[in-house]
Amino acid sequence: MASNEGFLTEEQRETLKIATQNAEILSSSPKSPPLKSPTSLISEHHIKVPAGGKAPTAGIAVRHVRRSQSGKIVRVKKDGGGGKGTWGKLLDTDGQSHIDRNDPNYDSGEEPYQLVGSAVRDPLDEYKKAVVSIIEEYFGTSDVELAASDLRELGSSEYHPYFVKRLVSMAMDRHDKEKEMASVLLSALYADVISSAQISQGFVMLLDSADDLAVDILDTVDILALFIARAVVDDILPPAFLTRAKKTFLESSKGFQVIQTAEKSYLSAPHHAELVERRWGGSTHITVEEVKKKIADLLREYVESGDTSEACRCIRELGVSFFHHEVVKRALVLSMEIRTAEPLIMKLLKEAAEEGLISSSQMVKGFVRLAESLDDLALDIPTAKTLFQSVVPQAISEGWLDASFLKSSGEDGEVGDKDDKKVGRYKEEVVTIIHEYFLSDDIPELIRNLEDLGEPEFNPFFLKKLITLAMDRKSREKEMASVLLSALHFEIFSTEDIVNGFVMLLESAEDTSLDILDASNELAYFLARAVIDDVLAPLNLEEIGSRLPSTCSGSETVHMARSLIAARHAGERILRCWGGGTGWAVEDAKDKILKLLEEYESGGVVSEACQCIRDLGMPFFNHEVVKKALVMAMEKKNDRMLDLLQECFSEGLITINQMTRGFTRMKDGLDDLALDIPNAGEKFDFYVEYARKKGWLLLSFGSSDIPDAAS
Repeated sequence: MASNEGFLTEEQRETLKIATQNAEILSSSPKSPPLKSPTSLISEHHIKVPAGGKAPTAGIAVRHVRRSQSGKIVRVKKDGGGGKGTWGKLLDTDGQSHIDRNDPNYDSGEEPYQLVGSAVRDPLDEYKKAVVSIIEEYFGTSDVELAASDLRELGSSEYHPYFVKRLVSMAMDRHDKEKEMASVLLSALYADVISSAQISQGFVMLLDSADDLAVDILDTVDILALFIARAVVDDILPPAFLTRAKKTFLESSKGFQVIQTAEKSYLSAPHHAELVERRWGGSTHITVEEVKKKIADLLREYVESGDTSEACRCIRELGVSFFHHEVVKRALVLSMEIRTAEPLIMKLLKEAAEEGLISSSQMVKGFVRLAESLDDLALDIPTAKTLFQSVVPQAISEGWLDASFLKSSGEDGEVGDKDDKKVGRYKEEVVTIIHEYFLSDDIPELIRNLEDLGEPEFNPFFLKKLITLAMDRKSREKEMASVLLSALHFEIFSTEDIVNGFVMLLESAEDTSLDILDASNELAYFLARAVIDDVLAPLNLEEIGSRLPSTCSGSETVHMARSLIAARHAGERILRCWGGGTGWAVEDAKDKILKLLEEYESGGVVSEACQCIRDLGMPFFNHEVVKKALVMAMEKKNDRMLDLLQECFSEGLITINQMTRGFTRMKDGLDDLALDIPNAGEKFDFYVEYARKKGWLLLSFGSSDIPDAAS
């Protein structure tokens, strides 16, 4: 009986034939992808082994399996090449193949090739390099908006924690000015550009690298602790950040010490918010004051010792050649205060000029500055002008003061010769008025004195003099100047007066900076504060900027003011820029006004309410009493408030200007008020008619001449 063991069934043979033919056809194309072997193709058809038989190996592996003479199965190489007992593949040679480039059939594709690696660009490295440029530019320009715009355009927002780390670490190794700028920028970028989580992550990275930073920056712990405390005060880091971060650091690490210092030395101290915000001064004025103090000390030591060479060495060691005009000015003032010191002072200035220690331009600037302040100086030294006029010819004749001083000191640039004497007298009088105000803090008295002068056309000159004098004084006087400006706006100054005054200030910003190094920064804060206090509208900044020459440095100051206003929590920060005493008092006064009106409405007496208004001590803010009284009269549907306003007006407690201001503010807010009180418009018209009959309002009420004010 014939056995079919080792043979394929007819069905299997047919499948093998088809698979083999297909493989040969497709493999003939050089572009064809690798194909499965016939064996695998057959296996996909699930070849079945006949019952009781062996696997059909012999029939399937005909092309791939040979038997040696010993009967051992030997697998051969592809195309029949190689293998023991074989002839090798077709055209196989003993030597290695060689490609001849001169062969007519040469194909460059047959050349052996080698993969050449190229450096992979790390996007994080590119980001880090870019942000260094952004930070350096920001430290040079103080332009918050530009830095934010550049960071947005850079993209790669996932790397923003590295920006936080880089900004703070670069500021840590610089002056207080840059530290303050870094904190301001982080606050401005918070939420809008950099998320809260990214800022937290950035500070964690800083804490991680505190040990490395301490190698180059000795007081790393204190500085970084202050940055973290400032971030908490500015509401860009949650207080819980410290608790969470502390758990991730070893007690022996610098990062742990930073957190402890921030908690115990800064955030737990009384009035810590004000302490932290003012630690870096908010500007460069602390450094300037220190330089001025050093100059004053070295000049007094020189007068006592008479050692000119030592005095010159001290001046040289100051390293502020751009500020030597301050040395000249203070030296001349000292010679006027101590008459016996004049020969020594003249000797010092002459030798400093001959050595080239004080340049000709710095010498001229020093004399010009003193000439401009002679009116103020004459209040303390009556003979100041006479003494100065005797020093100038001597300095010019000895050759250490350039004759160009006579020309520069004769140019006023503010008004024509016709009004010189009139303006000069006005300036002398307002200087005295301003000095008295800085001593007494009496706003009503100052307003009365200005009204007595009867020169409203010179109001811009008063504003310029007020801010110029305040900038050279302490934060208290700067705060008082801003508060006074707000009061004057509501009483006797128009918006045009204030705009003109700021234009004059900014036009002379370069001259002012000779006396006050950070004048541009200070002026920017005065401008921003005027907007926050509703003395100026944001559009007024554009008007001021458009009126300045394109080459004027004051344009940068206006741009800086816009950046300050646009920053996060701008209102609170600017109100506190100089200590915020009266700035916060205004907010407190609003609450007190509301409470006293509620008490009066619930059954109080008119005289008691008037006394409470008087006790507030903020007559320039009485327009708020008028506005809130009218709103409450509408809400309560009780016209008793009109009786209170009549009594205040009769006593002179609320002036006609303040009354008109209150009605104007009420009119501006009618649209919003009508959402809660549908008949607000009708009631307001009734109140206006009543006020006109009582003589409370100026005839100009309702015209565009009355500047707007917001609550």
